[in-house]
Amino acid sequence: MLKLGVDTGGTFTDFLLQTPQGIKTFKTASTPDDPARAILAGLRHFFTDLPDDLEVVHGTTVGTNAFLERKGARTLLVTTHGFEDLLFIGRQNRASLYDLAISRPPPIVEPEQCVGVRERLRADGSVLVPLGKTVGRRLRALCRRQGAQTVAVCLLHSYANPRHEQQLGAALAALGLPCTLSSELLPEFREYERLTTTLINAYLAPVVASYIERLEVELAGVPLSIQQSNGGILPARGIGNRAVHTVLSGPAGGVRGAFHLAREMGIGKIITFDMGGTSTDVSLCDGKPTLTRDYRIDGFPVRVPLLDIHTVGAGGGSLARVDAGGLLRVGPESAGAAPGPACYGQGDGITVTDANLYLGRLLADRFLGGAMALDRERVSALMTGLGTRLGLDGRATALGIIRIVNAGMAKAVRAVSLERGHDPKEFTLFSFGGASGLHCCELAEELGMQRVVVPARAGILSAQGMVLADPTLDYVQALFLSGPELTSDSLAAPFAALEARGRLEAERLCRQGEVRVERFCDLRYQGQSHELCVAFDEAFGERFHAAHEKNFGYRLTGSPLELVSIRCTVRVVRAKQGLPRWEGALAKGSPEPAAETLIDFAAGTRPVVVFNRRRLVPGHRLQGPALVVDDYTTILVGAGWQGRADALHNLVLERCARQCQRL
Repeated sequence: MLKLGVDTGGTFTDFLLQTPQGIKTFKTASTPDDPARAILAGLRHFFTDLPDDLEVVHGTTVGTNAFLERKGARTLLVTTHGFEDLLFIGRQNRASLYDLAISRPPPIVEPEQCVGVRERLRADGSVLVPLGKTVGRRLRALCRRQGAQTVAVCLLHSYANPRHEQQLGAALAALGLPCTLSSELLPEFREYERLTTTLINAYLAPVVASYIERLEVELAGVPLSIQQSNGGILPARGIGNRAVHTVLSGPAGGVRGAFHLAREMGIGKIITFDMGGTSTDVSLCDGKPTLTRDYRIDGFPVRVPLLDIHTVGAGGGSLARVDAGGLLRVGPESAGAAPGPACYGQGDGITVTDANLYLGRLLADRFLGGAMALDRERVSALMTGLGTRLGLDGRATALGIIRIVNAGMAKAVRAVSLERGHDPKEFTLFSFGGASGLHCCELAEELGMQRVVVPARAGILSAQGMVLADPTLDYVQALFLSGPELTSDSLAAPFAALEARGRLEAERLCRQGEVRVERFCDLRYQGQSHELCVAFDEAFGERFHAAHEKNFGYRLTGSPLELVSIRCTVRVVRAKQGLPRWEGALAKGSPEPAAETLIDFAAGTRPVVVFNRRRLVPGHRLQGPALVVDDYTTILVGAGWQGRADALHNLVLERCARQCQRL
């Protein structure tokens, strides 16, 4: 089949079409008011009529943006009587304990939209107070009065017994509204996290479903899959019921694409660096992508498994400004696709892209392969104006913008590496996204990293990752066992039931591919408050001890273990087409320069050779400083760095030995 990956970003929408003859790419400006318009423009670029053997895989930010802007559906939250304020009370831990001016994130729903029903289950699932017979009728009337568009149901201890939630779901079905039951979405303990995850899913369900349904109509029957936050994909039909699984949809495609490429290159440890127009996303892969269930979106926990991606508001479109104290700030506000950076000819705000253009790191006539001319004179005037407010000249102002944005991105990399016990010096930086190439060498130097890989299609790697992703489903079930009762035999039946459910759903959604199942269990020492997730096999106990020692520096071998839940990941592995690989003889020496330009560095202005990436042949080597111009990204090879093109057409950059010794 023809497979088209579509990554909708805040500034650009990227396309990668995989065909039996090779790979085709395209990039166009995003249309934030209606993301589908940019997608249809990309389809028209590739096809006059949509072929029958086409499959589209889409990474969408619709759900994420709707939540951050609080533009989700009007939601009624139903919980057990007495727990109506749980959403507003939350946990006792505070992000800034001594901050007197701390501000809370905007609420998802107002207190009047939280209703408690009289029922009660014990922790073991037995019924303490039965659900009243008239509750369903009264809830339907309340939905009509409040104009509810969706309902979230999260009752106390429903993970142990879903019967009361199922009864409410059946009663509310008559309204025809989307209804999210926590016992179906997240049947595990920890009431607050289960409630917020259920509520966010319900809040986003109508928005995501409406967007996907409109897109499916426009695609006229072409199979559509959606990139999930866990790195897998799922058919779009019914994705509204799993809307919370799309909060990291686009960035997850980039991590998956980088990891797949690293495996083909034989590299096990990578840190992904995805710098787009609006934000920068970083993630660490130590032999495999890192998953987390402790993610927060705008302060609210999301408990579903997703790739551990750290996002900062630092992109090519991040706006520079002077704060109340007269200091230069960069981001997190972005110029977006409209009006965009000042050099695009519409906006008046100076951005990171404008700073790179001012310093000569972007070539005005070669942006997007020459399809879009940049206005350097406009940027020069605006940069001078910003510098005047700071008491600096334009050059110092532009260099300051670059230093600030680099520092913010380095902090993000440290958050996923050093702060979690990993030394970034042991990893390779995988640099992709439209803006990353101009910052990757400086970022690697600040972190002490020795090697950078800029993939062959760095500007659209997230779309490439979507094409390579497999359908994936995650399942969890609370199960409390400890001490002698916790054995492999005691878990056989619960795992078999969970796996059977996953296989049935996978086979219903995906008719092609081999179904593979991975089993995991959440364990802790008795008396601990939090658990670790480890792969389940005969040696699951030793796996937990080893994981605990790696994370916390010690193990308690003689202490009894406690199980709190079991998990299954069901993946449908499908045949994949290999990435384009060079089959000819390797080139020798350096490529032919395309031009020469002047670039401003912190140490001064110096001439730099410009290379056309299309003319780089595997085996070619180049020495920094140099500028490598591609259709969708520009790469600044720093002084003290050398580069080579490999058989997969990637650009591999390494720090020179003498430079490393000097530093």
